[in-house]
Amino acid sequence: MSLVELHNDDAADGLQDVKLAGVLDRLRVHSEVLEENNPLGDSPCRLLYIYRPPGWTAESVQRLPSVYLLEGFAGQLQHWLEPDRSSSSMVELIDAVFAAESCPPALIVFVDGWNSRGGSQFLNSSSTGRYLDYLCDEVVPFVDARYSTFASREHRGVAGKSSGGYGAIVAAMLRPSLFGGVVSLAGDALFECCYQPLFPVAARLLRDEFESSWEVFDERATISNDADWERFAVLFATYAMGCAYTPDPQRPGKALMPFEIDTGRLVAEIWEQWLALDPVRMAEAHAEALASLRLLRLESGRQDEFFLDLGARALSDELARLGIAHSLELFDGDHEAINARYPEVIRKLVLALS
Repeated sequence: MSLVELHNDDAADGLQDVKLAGVLDRLRVHSEVLEENNPLGDSPCRLLYIYRPPGWTAESVQRLPSVYLLEGFAGQLQHWLEPDRSSSSMVELIDAVFAAESCPPALIVFVDGWNSRGGSQFLNSSSTGRYLDYLCDEVVPFVDARYSTFASREHRGVAGKSSGGYGAIVAAMLRPSLFGGVVSLAGDALFECCYQPLFPVAARLLRDEFESSWEVFDERATISNDADWERFAVLFATYAMGCAYTPDPQRPGKALMPFEIDTGRLVAEIWEQWLALDPVRMAEAHAEALASLRLLRLESGRQDEFFLDLGARALSDELARLGIAHSLELFDGDHEAINARYPEVIRKLVLALS
C-alpha cells in the first residue's frame, strides 16, 4: 500500500494571497486502499496539506516531529484555509505559533477523511472504505519518506475536533505503534449522550419527509446541497455514523441502524456494536497503549450542542480509573468555539513530542 503523488495545482484551493512565515505544501495524492475498497465510488485522489515551519525546507537535514490533524464530520481539507470567527484561517493561526517560536518546529499534516456520506470517523468500514488504513498505512509512511521527520511514535502526534477528535484517540488505540501523543477536542464519546438523542429526531424526519425510509432519504437528499444539509443534517450525520460503526455486510455503502424508524426505540444488538466503538468503552482494552502516550489531552466546551463535554468527562473518569495520565479542560463555549483551541493544544503537543 502506498500513496502516489500527483501533479499539483495550488491555485485551485485558496490561500493565494496570504503570507505565511512557514510554507504550506498542497499535494494531490492517489490512494491504493481508498481505490480498492470504495463502495461509495469516492475519488481515491486526495488533497494532502503539509505545513513546514519557518526556515525549514523539504531538504533540511534537521529532523522534525510531526502532528496529524483530522477534520470533523462534513469537513473538507479546504476548510482549514477558510477564515473562522477570528477572521484568520486555521493554517494562519498555526503558522503564528511557529512564527512566534513559542514551541519547537514541527511538521503539521492535514488529512482528508471526507467521503460522500460526510465523513469516515477515520475507521475501516466495508460501507465507506479503509480510512484508518489510509491514515496509518499510507499517509504516515508517505510523509516520513518525503520529509525529514523523526519516524517514530515518540515524535508523532495526532489531533482533531469532533469526529476528528474521535479518530485521533481511536487511531492511537488501534495503531499504538504509530502515535505518541493525542489531543481530542470535543471528540465523539459517551455515545448514549452524543448520538442517542439524535435518534428520535431522525425518526421523525424520516417519517415526515422520507416515507419512513432510509432508502428514500438516500435517493432524494444530497449532502452537497446546502438546503438539504441545513434541513437534514441530523439524518446525514446519523446515517454516516451507521456506515462507519455498523456497515451492512449484504449492501456495500449502506448501514445497519441502531433504532427503529417508527418509534426511535433502540435495536439492542446493533446499538451494542456502536457502543463497542465508544472510546469510553474501548479505553480499558487499550489501556497499555494509552498509558504509554507522551501527552493525552481532552477538551470540550461546556455548552457543546452534542454533549461532548459530558463525553470528555466520562472518558476522563475512565482514564483516571485505569490510572492513565491525561489532562481534561472544560471551558465556556459551544462546539464551534473549540476551533480557537487548536493553536495552543498543537503547541503543547509539539512540546511533548520534541
